Amino acid sequence: MTEPAELPPREGMDFDVVVVGAGPAGLAAAIRVKQLDPDLSVVVVEKGSEVGAHILSGAVIDPIGLDKLLPDWRQDSDRPLKTEVTQDRFYLLGPSGGIRLPNALMPPLMNNHGNYVGSLANVARYLATKAEALGVEIYPGFAAAELLFDEHHRVTGVATGDMGVSREGEMKDSFTRGMELRGKYTFLAEGARGSLAKQAIARYHLDRGREPAKFGIGLKELWQIDPAKHQPGLVTHSFGWPLDSKTGGGSFLYHLEDGLVSVGFVVHLNYENPTLSPFDEFQRFKTHPAIAPTFEGAKRISYGARAITEGGWQSVPKVAFPGGALIGCSAGFVNVPRIKGSHNAIISGMLAAEHAVIAIQQGRANDSLTAYEDEWRRSEIGRDLYPVRNVKPLWSKFGTFLGITLGGLDMWCNTLFKRSPFGTMKHGKPDHATLKPLSAVKPIVYPKPDGKISFDKLSSVFLSATNHEEDQPVHLKLKDPNVPVRDNLPVYGEPARLYCPAGVYEIVYGDEAAKKDPRFVINAQNCVHCKTCDIKDPAQNIVWATPEGGGGPNYPNM
Repeated sequence: MTEPAELPPREGMDFDVVVVGAGPAGLAAAIRVKQLDPDLSVVVVEKGSEVGAHILSGAVIDPIGLDKLLPDWRQDSDRPLKTEVTQDRFYLLGPSGGIRLPNALMPPLMNNHGNYVGSLANVARYLATKAEALGVEIYPGFAAAELLFDEHHRVTGVATGDMGVSREGEMKDSFTRGMELRGKYTFLAEGARGSLAKQAIARYHLDRGREPAKFGIGLKELWQIDPAKHQPGLVTHSFGWPLDSKTGGGSFLYHLEDGLVSVGFVVHLNYENPTLSPFDEFQRFKTHPAIAPTFEGAKRISYGARAITEGGWQSVPKVAFPGGALIGCSAGFVNVPRIKGSHNAIISGMLAAEHAVIAIQQGRANDSLTAYEDEWRRSEIGRDLYPVRNVKPLWSKFGTFLGITLGGLDMWCNTLFKRSPFGTMKHGKPDHATLKPLSAVKPIVYPKPDGKISFDKLSSVFLSATNHEEDQPVHLKLKDPNVPVRDNLPVYGEPARLYCPAGVYEIVYGDEAAKKDPRFVINAQNCVHCKTCDIKDPAQNIVWATPEGGGGPNYPNM
């Protein structure tokens, strides 16, 4: 083995535009650059083993983004979205029943008429074929691990992570040095809580003057159900049980094509009770009398989890920085009440691309695309996010029942009068600062899974096809290894073991019976790359870094 000090220099490649992340935003940006100037060179680097491997969303998709990017997509035989929404239902659930809310009371912007249900991973794969046909280079299986800077502190591209490094940090026989991908402009399209976006936000103070970033965790399963129960295009959302009135979140259940049903649960990460487990709340939800019959005799096919940006209008950081831009969920363009963001992701990629092409054609490079920063709030993105800006803070401040009622009223006011009686509300605390100590809460006790409708974490992770090279440095890093046991365990019961949806974190006792000699164990190979730990850890002690490229989940059509 060779010591790390002897690292060879990186090889490099030069492009006009470098894109990190082959999701809807990144691929839309790449496509738009080539549409506007076919002579410009574009590369997309993707940490998943293939395009779509790390993409997870409900998803009900507003086609406005696809319509702008590829107006003829509906005529393609391989189009990724084929099932239009046929029915829209909203429920308030209690422990044993539910009330369907009249659609007439819902603000018009909540109407899913004209939207599609489908797989966002398949949308990404479709966009990748379009991008490659235009000459975009796409490199899946390579994780962008480092931002590159020039002497003026401007971003000049990214470096992919080294491969073949042992757990102890030594170079193995399979060692391969990462590549430098240098560009005139670099777009960060990593999704929620991207590791490079997080660095750029901190380095350039992009969140200065903004409200704290807010997040939820979304958990999803894909099921093959009894054809007699399948209703293609049926879209159902609920809130209420099993969450208490102080905890934000809700469910989705979408009937896709081919007898498939997408079911999921979202928990807002500003929850207070450290004994809450989003995964187990999801499993409880499926046992509700109104929900369970859908899954009788059905087969669970896949499972996954991912953080969701929820701050909206108030929390979007400055999206342009020297040498690059934040696009898609890296910027936080999700519309929370609609539970949609892919349309805004595509539009943001297009906007950034359009301004980058203008800049390059003017002979510029590695400066700030201030025109993109100025334009997004006036664009379809701003018009989508501004009317719903108070829904999340109202829910957080007043709880589920009153908060959602006031949020609905606010959306109606914005629709009818183009203004809000609440102005623009603040979010308040960041999500990591909302937990109460164990002494101030009632512990939540979850039932054991039945293995038919409800399941445990490890069998679920198996369905995500998650895989990491075991002999590599742990990509979940602790700033201080003493914090979990010394601080988090006595105060909060170490919530990482509960908020993680993949069983990555454990407290293991030397004397289990007496609960003595606790150790904090990280099972990094289970990680589904949801980023919840990086967001919710009360000490902000856990840092999610990129593992070797190709590691993580391998979602087929999530």
